[in-house]
Formats: sequence, structure tokens, C-alpha cells
Amino acid sequence: MAPWRLRAGDVRRGGAPIALLLLFACWISLYELRKIDIPALIAALMIVWVADVGAYFVGKGFGRRKLAPVISPGKSVEGAVGGALLVAIIGLISAPAPALRATLPAELVSGWGPVLAVAVLMALAALSVVGDLHESLLKRQARVKDSGWLLPGHGGVLDRIDALIPCMPVVLLLHWSLAP
Repeated sequence: MAPWRLRAGDVRRGGAPIALLLLFACWISLYELRKIDIPALIAALMIVWVADVGAYFVGKGFGRRKLAPVISPGKSVEGAVGGALLVAIIGLISAPAPALRATLPAELVSGWGPVLAVAVLMALAALSVVGDLHESLLKRQARVKDSGWLLPGHGGVLDRIDALIPCMPVVLLLHWSLAP
């Protein structure tokens, strides 16, 4: 639902129940990923964090085309692609590590092969961008710079978890589908 509302530039209509459901699904997913294994939880979080950091640096260095100029003028297409590629590269490099065998990248590579693993990891990175843009649109429509005051200079707590909200339930579902 969020990508269509992002495209329309309006997230005001009837989003509270969906938002609560997504927040709850994210929380449950984090809890369940922790039960799988600590590395599984950290790797899931790293997918989002690496996508964000990679997008920032690639965008700063090579960003030319704006991804969503009205919603978030600092994001570029090149940054989003660079972040997704970095997630895929780190996922493939880390997959063979024995200590990371319960992580999603390792399960994807062993279960579906490296090509499909890259596609899924890049899709998760793209989903994290959707979460980030959705939160930016909410702030823009509310005419606020930050979503809260608990983390000054970080955009608020919601800005720290915006990309996790859509990704963590998908990561958990992928874990469950790949479980032996």
C-alpha cells in the first residue's frame, strides 16, 4: 500500500490501523529473529543499515538523479542502487562464514543460490528505501522536521526504525520459508 501512496504523494487517509499493524509485525519479527539466533537478528538489521549507509555514501559521491525530490530531496537513484549493491556484495561475502550460517544471506545462498540471493537482498534494500521515503512523506505532510524529540539530530525514533518496519517481517518470512 505504501508505494502507491508514496507515488500519489498522500499518506493521510486511514493509515493508523495499517501503521499499528506494521509496527506490531516489525516488533514480532525482531523477537522471532532473536529466537532464531543473535547473528540472524543482527544480519537482518545489517541489511537495512548497510543499504542506508551505502546509499548515503554512493549518493554523495555519484548521485545525480533525484529519487523522490518532493519527498526527500537528498536521496538519489544512484545512492539507492549503490546501497542495494553493497547489501548484495556483503551478503554474498559473509554467507560462507560458519558463524553466520543461520543468517538470511547464508540461507538464501545455500537454499536458492547466489543469483536469487542477490535479487532478494537487493529487493530488501529497495523495501527499506520505501520505508524511509514513507516516513519522510509523513513528516513532510505533518510539516515537521523530526518525528520526535528523543533522538535530537536523528530525525526522531521513527526515523531510526522507518526502514526496519517493512523489511523485518519479510526477512522473518524468508527465514521461515528457507528453514529445513
